[in-house]
Amino acid sequence: MFSRYKKSSASAGGRGSVDAATQAPAAPEAPRAAPLRKPLAPSAARPASSDKEQKRKERLAELKLQLHRELLDNLNLAALEHASEKDLRAEISDIATETLTAMGVVLTREERATLTKELYDEVTGLGPLETLLKDESVSDILVNGPKRIFVERKGKLELSDITFKDEKHLLRIIDKIVSAVGRRVDESTPYVDARLPDGSRFNAMVPPVAVDGSLVSIRKFKKDKLGIDDLIAFGAFNEEMAAYLQAAVATRLNVIVSGGTGSGKTTTLNALSSFIDNSERILTIEDTAELQLQQTHVGRMESRPPNVEGKGAVTQRDCLRNALRMRPDRIIVGETRGEEVIDMLQAMNTGHDGSMTTIHANNARDGISRLENMVAMAGIEMPLKAVRSQIASAVNLIVQASRLQDGSRRMVSITEITGMEGEVISMQEIFRFQRTGIGPDNKIMGHYTGTGVRSAYSERFRLWGYDLPPSIYEPVKG
Repeated sequence: MFSRYKKSSASAGGRGSVDAATQAPAAPEAPRAAPLRKPLAPSAARPASSDKEQKRKERLAELKLQLHRELLDNLNLAALEHASEKDLRAEISDIATETLTAMGVVLTREERATLTKELYDEVTGLGPLETLLKDESVSDILVNGPKRIFVERKGKLELSDITFKDEKHLLRIIDKIVSAVGRRVDESTPYVDARLPDGSRFNAMVPPVAVDGSLVSIRKFKKDKLGIDDLIAFGAFNEEMAAYLQAAVATRLNVIVSGGTGSGKTTTLNALSSFIDNSERILTIEDTAELQLQQTHVGRMESRPPNVEGKGAVTQRDCLRNALRMRPDRIIVGETRGEEVIDMLQAMNTGHDGSMTTIHANNARDGISRLENMVAMAGIEMPLKAVRSQIASAVNLIVQASRLQDGSRRMVSITEITGMEGEVISMQEIFRFQRTGIGPDNKIMGHYTGTGVRSAYSERFRLWGYDLPPSIYEPVKG
């Protein structure tokens, strides 16, 4: 889409140019689980009030709990790993049918199928959460106690109709997740971070710290890799900004992606990494492995929390220090939020040009302040001017991502750091998102525009074969 800005083959020199992916059609939303609205017995087949429907749901939940206990008693759990899904579903259905017959409970065919599915999820998956994890339209799952589960779709939160039976049920699912990765959560350690088998980020906090029931947040792992063209189509930024970012990444500028939680920092970092030449050795360091780099030579590292004895922790700083001994061309840190900032800045200043990371900040100037605060929290006693000088020489570019009120995620600013003026870091904004109002559907209206300031790295771009036209920096009249 922005091929007219790519460098010519004569000046490419084997670096930087990566074809943007063709936009993939949006996947259809997965159907939600049908609500259990049919009666337990044919004799009750008449229009029911919401109270009766709720009682039937509660009765089915009790039946599921009883059947789950029966399954644990009768299934050979050791053989589950080798059983096919078809055989396991058939076995669960048989045990459920025998148990219901012995209890004298009559269910409709739809209720029986739903109950079998939920029992299968309880045995092999994460119970009620399994339906939401399989729903491609859901990006975040937020559990506030057993009865209130929120999901995010298209940037907006909504209350789902999925619930747990009670707090014990929720705690059992949490324990199943954390025990699978060798961790624990209880009153002595009431919070935990983990990664689900599909790569989704999991965080839980349990009572007594969680007052009204256990709190769970799951940031789902996106299987589809969004390319630059996809983000342009979604309105995250425009072609001129993409051309500039391609030149910045390919010419090995050090980039920080800044933004709030859920603003699309990791997605942006993934997309920017597509401009890295395939011949470069890249090392990634993350607390939870989420980056999906497409290059051949990628080494991935993930930090590790302490074990139950409080030992064995491997921090991002440990990984970063070791990465410097592994002959990297570029180092990408998923998120810098602690003392590892010292090593990150030193790496950017000592021959590892083109490194990238993300930080939490509201704008580029706040991002610089965050870096200064992290250096101070690391316990390094340095004069403020020396810290700022280190930052100014290490960081070249700050890309600001934001999630707006309508749920859309946009790259609202691209700012260059140009050096020091006295004791202040000098910066210049190159592109911004100019808001113009709110549409009738409550969508944010606006457009992307240059600021009229030409990049301080224009000559560097030209020498590397990216001779961007001055017109891309011109303001757009809206």
